[in-house]
Amino acid sequence: MKVLVPVKRVVDYNVKVRVKSDNTGIETSGVKMSMNPFDEIAVEEAVRLKEKGVVTEIVAISMGVAQCAETIRTALAMGADRGILVETDVDLQPLAVAKLLKAIADQEQPRLIILGKQAIDDDMSATGPMLAALLGWSQGTFASKLTVEGDTITVTREVDGGLETVALNLPSVITTDLRLNEPRYASLPNIMKARKKTIDHKKPADLGVDPTPRLTVVRVDEPAKRKAGQKVGSVAELVNKLRTEAKVI
Repeated sequence: MKVLVPVKRVVDYNVKVRVKSDNTGIETSGVKMSMNPFDEIAVEEAVRLKEKGVVTEIVAISMGVAQCAETIRTALAMGADRGILVETDVDLQPLAVAKLLKAIADQEQPRLIILGKQAIDDDMSATGPMLAALLGWSQGTFASKLTVEGDTITVTREVDGGLETVALNLPSVITTDLRLNEPRYASLPNIMKARKKTIDHKKPADLGVDPTPRLTVVRVDEPAKRKAGQKVGSVAELVNKLRTEAKVI
């Protein structure tokens, strides 16, 4: 079974995000970039399925500027077999990404697509469900555990009330949650091997997709700074401040 794993290049999660001085977006110039953490989990799960003999080929896909090839190389070092880079300078939004992934899926004919439930730069959680809708496939979102048996995949997903287990017929789109697994570190030999693995380069036009954004970002601002707290000497003083100053009781 072939599996596709989309991976997104984002600002590294250890980096403090800064807003551009003109408030048009997030500053990425000179900032460390890395693979979206949820996508790392997706790659790890695909590799584990391959180690179990369920998956025969893993194709890592990234979209954006040329530097996204580095993100694909990371996935290849973790265990993916080959990569596809859809190169564009356009700021891709979830619907455009979903359309591009559908076009690639139509060409590659996978039985399973695993991707992170969300990207840490926009937190939209939209690409996976959009892709499943465009393909007409079953979907298991926020997966914390999954098992593949024949043409059925069982997904344990996290919901507000606890855990929900669903059985899906393949082909399917799965979005990964944090508790699905712990991604491995790529070993030096695998990093060296990844350099020899192939990455196919495509353009959105090659896939028949217009990636022009449908939404316009008007302005980006940093969150308002929190006011300093106050120390109180007793419960009575706390209650008095809540009643007279905060007016919440």
